[in-house]
Amino acid sequence: MGHKYLEGNYAPVAKEHTITELAVTGSIPEYLDGRYLRNGPNPLSEVDPATYNWFMGDGMVHGVRLRDGKAQWYRNRWVRNPKVAEALGETPHGRDHRAGMDSLGANTNVISHAGKTLALVEGGVANYELTDELDTVGPCDFDGTLPGGYTAHPKRDPRTGELHAVSYFFGRGNRVQYSVIDTNGRARRTVDIEVTGSPMMHDFSLTENHVVFYDLPVVFDAGQGVEATVPKLLRTPAKLVVSAVIGKVRVPDPITAMLGDSLGSNGRFPYSWKQSYPARIGVMPREGSASDVRWFDVEPCYVFHPMNAYDDGDKIVLDVIRHPKMFDRDHTGPNEGPPTLDRWTVDLAAGKVIEERLDDRGQEFPRVDERLVGSRHRYGYSVGQCPSRGPALFKHDLERVTSEVRTFGKGCEPGEFVFVPSSPDAGEDEGVLMGFVYDPATQRSDLTLLDAGSLDQVGAIHLPDRVPEGFHGNWAPTE
Repeated sequence: MGHKYLEGNYAPVAKEHTITELAVTGSIPEYLDGRYLRNGPNPLSEVDPATYNWFMGDGMVHGVRLRDGKAQWYRNRWVRNPKVAEALGETPHGRDHRAGMDSLGANTNVISHAGKTLALVEGGVANYELTDELDTVGPCDFDGTLPGGYTAHPKRDPRTGELHAVSYFFGRGNRVQYSVIDTNGRARRTVDIEVTGSPMMHDFSLTENHVVFYDLPVVFDAGQGVEATVPKLLRTPAKLVVSAVIGKVRVPDPITAMLGDSLGSNGRFPYSWKQSYPARIGVMPREGSASDVRWFDVEPCYVFHPMNAYDDGDKIVLDVIRHPKMFDRDHTGPNEGPPTLDRWTVDLAAGKVIEERLDDRGQEFPRVDERLVGSRHRYGYSVGQCPSRGPALFKHDLERVTSEVRTFGKGCEPGEFVFVPSSPDAGEDEGVLMGFVYDPATQRSDLTLLDAGSLDQVGAIHLPDRVPEGFHGNWAPTE
């Protein structure tokens, strides 16, 4: 049986590399001193194509160290949760159930914060601390201050350096949790927010004054969860029991333990589209409480990734990648219609949301200058399919409502690109865009550096292998 997310550049790589001599085309700007890190699924064990979902693969982090105009190393490492460590013949790191479920690897994002490198995932699963050279240290619960798992998408407030996040977990009942991690790596604030059920809340938005929640119709599916965890003869009563509690009350620990241990890597995905679930967004003042959240209806859809958000008087502007549906007919990956760049304007005074389309080309992985998170932005970047030119990087000018397209050669596939300014006070478009680009002709990937203003190539670091299609990466500057 063929499977899109196990073939081509979605297929896993079989080796871990440590390469300290890397060929470079062009040049590497001297101001780049740090690591470009990228996380994604890379199944280690054999998988069943009939049940595999791209989001469930074992995590592998890739990194390139840049300094003094040189590429000092490339490394790729599986994140060693207990099952991966065992499969590699290694002694597992000590379990820490307070950090979250450890049956699924941290495969979605990777950041640096408070002197640590963190591989992130969501849904009540443990995130993992890594060394600077990407070896696994162990599960992380922020020094015991944030138990129960975290999120794949924290947002760093550029004014304070703190990490803001919204975390979800099917065991929390109808609650998600907003948290703030301080610059020492400890939670200083948490707020539990009541939602409609048990949604997959992959991301959120942050403005200077508000936190925005996306309560949308992709929810925990008792049928999918039970199919993956319970013997066939017991599935019908198990579905009744699980359906009676998930998204309504906090789930008893024995049930979450059973589901968590069985929903391991490389298998079935337990979330589905639910047509009857209300689509809405919630707005809470940053220092507010759960009782301060206001909810606004939107047309049914799903949002994995907002591009950015900002306050505009008594309005909040949200630029988002909107999927018309998600995990309705297809549970292998995000394949339910073209994702578009949309703008949602929340009118706090009128109590409504105005929805408009900015770009109807299929695209994802939106990014902005991280110094502008929560503030008005002019430029945004995403990757997708250009109808006439194939896989491409899009550069959006949101002031002029125009865009530029950058392709990379026949069949070449760009992943998510991030912006790095040339100096702390550089302009919004002064610096480089960097990301991995896969070339099917060579079966290898390059870390490609583009001038953010012109989109011309500045340099390319040639890797010895390919980096499979994955999820999110970040620039981790040397502290």
